[in-house]
Amino acid sequence: MAIDDPARDGVRKPDVRPNNPRFSSGPCAKPPTFALEKLSGAPLGRSHRAAVGKERLKAAIDGTRAVLGIPDDYRIGIVPASDTGAVEMAMWSLLGARKVEMLAWESFGAGWITDVVKQLKLDAEVKTAGYGEIVDLTTVDTDNDVVFTWNGTTSGVRVPNGDWIAANRAGLTICDATSAAFAQDLPWNKLDVTTFSWQKVLGGEAAHGMIVLSPRAVERLESYTPPWPLPKIFRLTKGGSPPEGGKLIEGIFKGETINTPSMLAVEDYLLALDWAQSIGGLTGLMDRADANAGVIADFCAENDWIANLAKARETRSNTSVCLRFTDPQIADGAAFAKAVAKRLEAEGAAYDIGAYRDAPPGLRIWCGGTVETSDIQALMPWIEWAYHAELAAQTK
Repeated sequence: MAIDDPARDGVRKPDVRPNNPRFSSGPCAKPPTFALEKLSGAPLGRSHRAAVGKERLKAAIDGTRAVLGIPDDYRIGIVPASDTGAVEMAMWSLLGARKVEMLAWESFGAGWITDVVKQLKLDAEVKTAGYGEIVDLTTVDTDNDVVFTWNGTTSGVRVPNGDWIAANRAGLTICDATSAAFAQDLPWNKLDVTTFSWQKVLGGEAAHGMIVLSPRAVERLESYTPPWPLPKIFRLTKGGSPPEGGKLIEGIFKGETINTPSMLAVEDYLLALDWAQSIGGLTGLMDRADANAGVIADFCAENDWIANLAKARETRSNTSVCLRFTDPQIADGAAFAKAVAKRLEAEGAAYDIGAYRDAPPGLRIWCGGTVETSDIQALMPWIEWAYHAELAAQTK
């Protein structure tokens, strides 16, 4: 260890930096084998409706199914506007047929509540929990439609399992799984609509979303059309008029996208899927995320001035790990956390690890499978250094 200006702050600066200091929670780190030249085969300047475009888009759908183990009778579609577009598409297309329960324990879940209550104007039953906690899932009635986020990206709190979802439910489960897919074992038999984006766990490029529909969700689409107008980019069926449903647009689930996709982004996603398969598929991805989050858990256990924001161990995320400073000497938590993050970025030790703007002050470290465990291990001494350096500066 080297001394960093001891006359100024008296703390020690680590010698070793993470090889890749990109710990952003979206867009996330690229796979460790990524190189721009590996995208040279992308069919740029070609129509996504040409045979080569359709083939690459279909390959992305098939690769997603293979890595995630999605059942053969589930439809998988590539849709506009990332995970946000996929969630909105699901809510605007499917809700209104039954009573709906909206669950939230972080900012994005709260956003879905706003859309359903204020935009769709549905009389939803709303259940929320504060940052670091989760709602009592045993109170959820899955004979109603239920909208929820599996992994709260801004709170680091995740659903522990799908046991609370009835196998013989009458309602649909609509799950925002964008920080969970490819890192956590999703129970597909309990999920009717599942959404995620390429920019999260596999480190793909932004703007493209995925929607996965169970046979029950398809049945709803083909038997019910909501009373409100649907923008073109939300339409999954054709020929229907309220309240009767239309016919599912099967092309969406074969690579015939609603609008023009980026073929460069498609090639990048295919590269990430290939890498995922090379490390053992979903099991390998989950093991890497668990190992990364485990390093941070051990660090928190060894230092009484920092803690995981998620209170219960079983609901702690293995991707978007959120931390809070617990030292009572810290006068202004928000300013302190920002200053720590700024120090780490200035040193090239960590980029973009400040807490989300709506979340409690602290740090947020992405631990998905594209992040190397050695980089998480190298980051921990830097967080300790930045904490002590900022505390020393604050008390002067």
